[in-house]
Parts: sequence; structure tokens; C-alpha cells
Amino acid sequence: MGRVRDQYEAYPYPDRDPADEGKRLIAGSPSEPREIDHFIFAGHRDWSTPLRVLVAGGGTGDGLIQLAQMMAWAGKPSEITYLDLSTASRNVAEARARARGLTGIRFETGSLLEAGDYGAFDYIDCCGVLHHLPDPVAGFAALRAALAPGGGLGFMVYAPHGRSGVYPLQAAFGALLSGLPPQDRLARAKEIFARLPEDHPFKRNRLVGDHEQSDAGFYDLLLHSRDRAFAVAELLAVMERTGWQLSGFVQPALYDPSRLAHIPADMDQATRMAVAEQLRGTFKVHVGYAVEAGRANARARPSDLSLVPHLKGGAPAKLAREIAAGKALPLRFGMVRETLRLPKRAAPLVAGIDGRRTLAQIAGAARLDPLAFGTLWAQVDRELGGFGLLLYSGLGR
Repeated sequence: MGRVRDQYEAYPYPDRDPADEGKRLIAGSPSEPREIDHFIFAGHRDWSTPLRVLVAGGGTGDGLIQLAQMMAWAGKPSEITYLDLSTASRNVAEARARARGLTGIRFETGSLLEAGDYGAFDYIDCCGVLHHLPDPVAGFAALRAALAPGGGLGFMVYAPHGRSGVYPLQAAFGALLSGLPPQDRLARAKEIFARLPEDHPFKRNRLVGDHEQSDAGFYDLLLHSRDRAFAVAELLAVMERTGWQLSGFVQPALYDPSRLAHIPADMDQATRMAVAEQLRGTFKVHVGYAVEAGRANARARPSDLSLVPHLKGGAPAKLAREIAAGKALPLRFGMVRETLRLPKRAAPLVAGIDGRRTLAQIAGAARLDPLAFGTLWAQVDRELGGFGLLLYSGLGR
């Protein structure tokens, strides 16, 4: 792990300035508390009980700060352990936490391969780390050993197709610049990069841009000494081997090939997701949640009328007005463009989403019987939930 540690000591990643914490909160997936509830606790977690969290390979702290801040804003208790090999990255994460006045965080320097030494956790965040390990299987297994019963994992790992051109450059830079200190490797690589032909697959790839954001981003993307990507089938195989099962990707609609092509009725779910990845060809990461193998009903199901729906990003009244007007709503996720379509009669249901009312209460306010509501809400759930915009959680009650 020496070269990897040296990289992050020289260039903590992602590049963050603790002084910026007063301006904004960097938020995303995984590790948004409502999302955790939705994918791991079936939307019914008892939030009066402290959430025991391990941030495994926490880097400069994006996942840590998001989760700790959102839990603090919600007034819910948590016990968070941050773990990373790099002391430089840890220093940034600690400074960011201090800037926000966040408490209840234990900072540790070490490897996630020893995750089980730090306790048993209800939730483990591991974002952008497993694909950098010498043996990712050992990493998945170590995190599984640190999981408390009934808990789960929020993960991000690299995907191959959206990273076209990255790996040939990593290999070439590795051969040319081996043995140089990180600062010299970066300077030489930038000189070489400037002379690459414009038709190089990497330069044609509009999906990746970290190399343009900062020195840390350039190094992490193109000079990393250990980096591999997982296709869906490979990711599922590693999970099965190490005692995990996928609860769901945060945008399951993108993994549904029926949105792009007619799919044979007998095609299993794993194959469907793999085909969707191949058809889209744009995934540069896989982001989702996993739970212990064999566990049933980890993810919230819209047939449960006691669930409380949340609209990610807010503004349900505005969205309801657009639906009532019969508008096709454009969605954009990076370079991915989709269109959300819902029937006009779904508008009152969307307007009823306030993070406090249950599905049963929304159905009652719309004067719909359970069957009629279930049929209509299934469309709402498929479209909004499919793109990660609809979550179920009792966090706001």
C-alpha cells in the first residue's frame, strides 16, 4: 500500500478547502441518511437509536461530512468512525469537521482491511476505495466482517465503459515515470498529456474530467498506481463471494434495459443489469447499497402504505404543477439524458409528498382506494424512484 499512501499524502483527494465549509455542503450518493434508510432499513429505521457508522477510506471527508452534518441537522444521534491510510487526507477531513462544529466523530489512521478491529457498524460508507486495493475481494470481506446484523454498505466503485482511455494512459505513465516522486510524476505526466493526439480515446471521452479540476484530480485519475473497474457482473460476483448482496443501485432505471430494448421474459435480473450497462456504455461508476447475503426486504417497497415518501431535491408542488400540465420532464445526470413522464392524475399524489405523511395518508387525501392508489403510485415510484428522486424514510417524522 506504500505507493497509494504516498500518493494521498502528496495529493489528498478529492481536493477540498475547509474554509469552503461555510459556503456549501457537498452532497450526493451514497450516504444520504434517507437513502440509507430506503435501501438498508426498508424505510423504517428507528432514528432514536444512534446510527453506528464506519467511513472506510474516508479521504478528505465528503461522505463523512455529508452524513454527519445531515444527521446533526435532523437532530438524530450517530457514532461515526472515520478510517483512512493517509494522514494528510485525515487532516483535511478533521479540519472540515471542526469548521462545521461537528462532534461525535472518531478519527483513525489505518487500513480498511482491519475494519473489524474498530467495532460492528450499522452502516459502512466505502466510496471510491475498493477498486484501489491490491485485492478488492479482501476489502469486501473485511467490510462484511465489520457489519452489524441488519446493517448495510453504501459503495461507489469504478465502472469500465465510461472510463475509456483512462487505463492505457495509466499503464503508459506507469511505465515511463516509475520511481519518480509524486510531484515529478505529475509534472512529467502533464507535459506528456499536452502532446497527446486529440483523437486519443481519453481526450474524446466527455464523461471524465477530474484531470481538469485539480492536481489531485489529475493524479488520482491518470497516475494512480492501483486502479481497476468493475462491470456489473464482476461486482455482483465479488459480492456473492464475500457474503454481500446488492440491495439496489441508486438509479435503478439506468440498469433497466427495457427502457432501451425489448427484453426476453426469462432474462434474470443480473443479466438485465449487465445488458443495460453494455447498452448505455456511459457508466463510469456504480453507486449503490448492499446488505448481508440472504437478507430479505432490505429495500423499501411502495406496497407498504405505512412508508413516508421524500422527494429528493424538494419542490413537490412545482413538480406536481408540471405533471398536471402534462409536461414531459427532462432529467440530466452528467452526460445521461432521460425524460420523466407521469399521467396528470398523479399530480395530487406528488403534491402530497412532504416527508411526514405516509402513503396511506396521501392516498386518503386524494380520496383513492388502496387498489387505485397502488396502481397509480406504482407509476410514480417507477419514474421518480427509478432515477433516485423518491426515497422512503421516517427520518423527518
